[in-house]
Amino acid sequence: MISFPEAPSLLLATSSLGNSPKPAPHKRGVIAGLFAALAPVLLLSGCTPSGPPPSAGGPQGPLPVQVTTAVSESVPIIGNWVATTDGYVNAQIQPQVSGYLIRQDYMEGSEVRKGQVLFEIDPRPFQATLDQAQGQLDQAKGQLGQAQAQVQLAEINVQRDTPLAQAHAISQSTLDSETKTLQSNQASVASAQAAIASAQAQVESAQLNVGFTKVRSLIDGIAGQAALQVGNLVSTTSVLTTVSQLNPIKAYFYISEQEYLALAARAHSTGHADLLDTGASIPLKLTLANGQVYPEPGRIVFVDRSVSSQTGSIRIAAAFANRNNLLRPGQFGRISAQTQVLRDAVVIPQRAVSELQGMNQVYVVGPGNVAHVHTVQLGPQIGQDIVIANGVNAGEVLVTEGNDKIKDGAKVAPQQEATATASNAGQAPRGNHQ
Repeated sequence: MISFPEAPSLLLATSSLGNSPKPAPHKRGVIAGLFAALAPVLLLSGCTPSGPPPSAGGPQGPLPVQVTTAVSESVPIIGNWVATTDGYVNAQIQPQVSGYLIRQDYMEGSEVRKGQVLFEIDPRPFQATLDQAQGQLDQAKGQLGQAQAQVQLAEINVQRDTPLAQAHAISQSTLDSETKTLQSNQASVASAQAAIASAQAQVESAQLNVGFTKVRSLIDGIAGQAALQVGNLVSTTSVLTTVSQLNPIKAYFYISEQEYLALAARAHSTGHADLLDTGASIPLKLTLANGQVYPEPGRIVFVDRSVSSQTGSIRIAAAFANRNNLLRPGQFGRISAQTQVLRDAVVIPQRAVSELQGMNQVYVVGPGNVAHVHTVQLGPQIGQDIVIANGVNAGEVLVTEGNDKIKDGAKVAPQQEATATASNAGQAPRGNHQ
């Protein structure tokens, strides 16, 4: 109810004025001025509540908060890296002779076998060279036969006339002449044999060139698109296509120097000399671009000789079985592997951590349910949990919900929630390891 002070007297005054004879004009002006002066008072009096002001609330109780207990356990650290697939072997198919392409004998993108004919080059010039070399070989063989016959005749003459010359039945000069003829014929035989060897080499070279007109695959794999078409003039520097061996297939990725040292230490702890010797002891998991996990595990088959001075990373290659040729060169994915295991690591839910001015803090509930701020150093993230490197001990009670409503030293009413551990999360860290 709103009260108006002195209102009855004012109404009485106005009532008396209304019942009295009409005032004179100068009195009416005095009354109007009186109302104008009292208007603000009446308005202020009408806006002021008549009741007493509300009383202030009493002291509030402890703020309810959700809490959990920090646990200590062994935490596997999983590394994730961007990977690019490539053929285990990539063979560029180049001709070994020059000429015009007259045929393509394979279907682009199909699987080919080692030794399979992929292209054919016009063989006629090379066949003509082979025929010429074969003719020279035949001629050299004929000359060799003649020289050998002459050698046999000369040997007969020498054998017949040697005893006659000793008996002085013929002159010694005749025997000497026959001996020189024998030696000359023997030289002709050697020359003919050399000519045969040279002609044979020319024949073999020509045969190879004729064979090279059929361009064959060097490996088993998938043949790519033809770079040149039928009718093109090709040379020994021309790349006709590429054949990639896809089973197994390689996946290249880069890891940091710290991750390399962690993997090497794990390999040594399992009795292996280095990463290449680990085999299946460090299985690699490949996640494809669509988010699906490739069913076949991988293994490390290549470690680069040096760490890049620019990026501080080292190149690794993994091999994956690819029986159905699902993986093709140039695909992107993510490779993950367990790099190390943190023993007796303190694990808490990530939502218990808040950031203030670049510092990570948690509220620890101590004796008397009093919450105190602790500055912590974070370790790897494991699913929805995180490892605390420093600042919290195992067994301490932490605020997980409501930490944005309390202050250091505030009393709280803790409500215990289910303890979340890294083993329950079982997830790889979300941080990027590239």
